[in-house]
Amino acid sequence: MNGTVHDLRPKAGDSEKITINLGYVDLGNIDLLVEEGFYSNRTDFIRTAIRNQVDRHADVIRQTVTRKSVDLGLRHFSRADLETVQAEGRMLDIRILGLATIAQDVPPELARATIASLTVLGALHAPAAVKTALADRIR
Repeated sequence: MNGTVHDLRPKAGDSEKITINLGYVDLGNIDLLVEEGFYSNRTDFIRTAIRNQVDRHADVIRQTVTRKSVDLGLRHFSRADLETVQAEGRMLDIRILGLATIAQDVPPELARATIASLTVLGALHAPAAVKTALADRIR
């Protein structure tokens, strides 16, 4: 054994926390499977169930991403990116499935001048002032 440790959990920046409500019987079934060693904990079960459902619908997801011209994964917009778009006299129609981030140093005025629409299926991380400035353009 070489002593290397691999963290199997996503880092804080690589995941989004959600809350769900489950019935007592469903929760009991999950706890039973954990107790019997099928899963390490409730979270492991829930993540596995979600991945299985996403895999089950992979063709639909792939077709929709293609049809709607959606960027898949992580997409970061820096101040320099948006300043380039502005200098070119363009506006962006942003469609992301995953995580979209807008840099902390992007002023709200620059965001409004360069982002015509913003659709994120997943999570959007941006300064509060930018989110407010784009509120009428976020779908």
